[in-house]
Amino acid sequence: MLVIGSGAREHALCVALTNDPAVSALACAPGNAGTAAVAEPLAVDVADPVAIAALATGWQAELVVIGPEVPLVAGAADAVRDAGIACFGPSEQAAQIEGSKAFAKHVMTAAGVPTARSWAVSGPAELATVLDEVAAIGEGAPFVVKDDGLAAGKGVLVTPDRDAAHAHGTAVLDAGHALLVEEYLDGPEVSLFAVTDGTTVLPLLPAQDAKRRDDGDAGPNTGGMGAYAPLPWAPAGLVDEVLAGVLQPTVDEMRRRGEPFSGLLYAGLALTSGGVKVVEFNARFGDPETEVVLPLLETPLAGLLMAAATGTLADHPPLRWRDGAAVTVVVAASGYPERPRIGDPITGADAEGVLHAGTSVGPDGTVHSAGGRVLAVTATGPDLAAARQTAYERVAGVRLADAHWRTDIALAAVEGRIAVG
Repeated sequence: MLVIGSGAREHALCVALTNDPAVSALACAPGNAGTAAVAEPLAVDVADPVAIAALATGWQAELVVIGPEVPLVAGAADAVRDAGIACFGPSEQAAQIEGSKAFAKHVMTAAGVPTARSWAVSGPAELATVLDEVAAIGEGAPFVVKDDGLAAGKGVLVTPDRDAAHAHGTAVLDAGHALLVEEYLDGPEVSLFAVTDGTTVLPLLPAQDAKRRDDGDAGPNTGGMGAYAPLPWAPAGLVDEVLAGVLQPTVDEMRRRGEPFSGLLYAGLALTSGGVKVVEFNARFGDPETEVVLPLLETPLAGLLMAAATGTLADHPPLRWRDGAAVTVVVAASGYPERPRIGDPITGADAEGVLHAGTSVGPDGTVHSAGGRVLAVTATGPDLAAARQTAYERVAGVRLADAHWRTDIALAAVEGRIAVG
């Protein structure tokens, strides 16, 4: 099996696959300092579908698992399948459900999937008009302004400040990107992964991530500063409701369009006062939610991914889950997300539960920071409080100069402060 990517998501995938006796050989390209300890490191440009397919062919991979969104939107899964190799990941066309938020809205409308109202904006004058319209509808609710394309989780601004919303939208337009303004959705957010072969859909455990950089959900949006699973406050029947009302209709609509979605469909959901609504779709395992969902999955991962890649998911046994909970805390570099500092040495990165996100190995063998989100420090426990305590104990064992992390990951859930409806 060949895993494509270099983050903590890929490290979590490699750990899960290493623990699967069905996997006889595992490689990760390009990987990082952590994946190198459990998988053969291989070099590749993740934005080059031809290079990925050539690597998979040369390495004689039987299954390629594509982690990040960039190669998927570029068509890497198509290139791998054209080379005659099974691939876990959607086609270039199907990956537009993440690559274009406007496309995702069209799919949801056709499928009858509940989501926020949205306005596609093409210029500054239209942006001003739309913001005024949204302000009148929302009656004081925050503005939601989104880059229509890929932005690594940092292209969205949610703010009560109209001037800030206008400035963000103008910057997106000035960069030549399409822009979407959305209705604000109240209520807690939930991430729900589903493995699908384009017909059958198997949902995984719901999780919740922390998108803002600082405690109390303050600071700028990031790719995610931590996550936990399962959700003790989630309503009974939530997964079944989302499967019936969101995931299956979306997969059915994609197939009807001739763009079947095979791989991992990620639904970002808001549990609003008016019911469950979709915030966004992603076309791959989310990060950092993957780091807490996979440790709780007892079903061997390789067979599940292969069944999705080969269209045999209907024959796969029901998923089995371990008891307990998992928490991950992201350790970020100084200056993240605006100007993260890289190249700082890290100690404690080889400790139990430490998943590498942005790391590299220097000539002397020492591990250094190589990205904004550097580590995802993860722990499991018999309950959420125990998992959280262990995760933060492990964070305390990591040394990275001027590192930043949130101290309140999963705290509201442990203290029972999350209300739904």
